[in-house]
Amino acid sequence: MSKEFNPGPVNPMPPVVVGLFLVMLGIEAVLSLGNMGYIGGPGAVGWRAGAIQTYGINGAVIDWMLEQRVFPAVHLMRFVTYLFVHGSLTHMIIAGVLLLALGKFVGDVFAWWAMLVLFFGSGIGGAVIWALVLSDPGYIFGAYPGVYGLIGAFSFILWLRLGQAGENRARAFVLIGFLMVIQLIFGLLFGARSDWLADLGGFACGFLLSFLVSPGGWQSLRARLRHR
Repeated sequence: MSKEFNPGPVNPMPPVVVGLFLVMLGIEAVLSLGNMGYIGGPGAVGWRAGAIQTYGINGAVIDWMLEQRVFPAVHLMRFVTYLFVHGSLTHMIIAGVLLLALGKFVGDVFAWWAMLVLFFGSGIGGAVIWALVLSDPGYIFGAYPGVYGLIGAFSFILWLRLGQAGENRARAFVLIGFLMVIQLIFGLLFGARSDWLADLGGFACGFLLSFLVSPGGWQSLRARLRHR
């Protein structure tokens, strides 16, 4: 794992990160062009709202599945598809920039398959936590829970490095603390949304999953702790 933690000065963007970004960008391009009237005719204005209703996570739908103990595939797929539907072009651009930045850093350490596990595992975990804790009848959508999972992996890398250097490992969580403060400020100024819990849940899932999918996995971590 130590070899993986010393990447070269210049590394290409991991293809899996580029792939995720291009899927997000392609979907957003269709929705934005439709909203502006360039494609799809008059009905395209409602494409975004329809996509959110069809592919977003809906608390009422989840409550219904849990009450009826029925889990149709058409609703289970929402736990993956909601990550690629955004509320606006700006919403997608911010998520995409964070995905590329964090994906570059984390992808230099983790394998391509681990990146997929982190992104989708954190997205699913964040949505499940949001649904079970809040029972909010509304929708959540967008890549942020998956991106926050990469922040969790980023924090895991810092956590290991700080431990190796004998420094305070709590510093690894400065970024997530800063982001949560920013969300709190925006919530106070513009009205709070409940999806912050999905983001925080995505972060927690990403950090915990890193113990399993990092180079060497749990055995490497255990060996390092024993060495200390």
